[in-house]
Amino acid sequence: MKVLFVCNQGENRSKTAALIFKDRFETRAKGLYNNLLKEEDLEWADMIIVMEDHQRKTISERFPKSYLKKKIISLDIPDVYYYNQESLIHVLNDKFTQAIHEIA
Repeated sequence: MKVLFVCNQGENRSKTAALIFKDRFETRAKGLYNNLLKEEDLEWADMIIVMEDHQRKTISERFPKSYLKKKIISLDIPDVYYYNQESLIHVLNDKFTQAIHEIA
């Protein structure tokens, strides 16, 4: 499964998520304001994970056609972490695992 992780910059939360789940899935990390998300990234993904609900809204505004075709899940993880921070890894593991079980 191809999982695209999206956060504001594509540098901390999504990049950490892509790193820690790369052994289980094909992963990419992109941002809305840096390391920019493109239409081809959305088309590539089987599942799109955003860190906050406002990112889902931004994706719907920038890419309305792709947005309608994809399942987008918000983990509700605030932008208060740095790359590969231990507490971020724990939060990502808990919330992503929960999200996967809910859609399975």
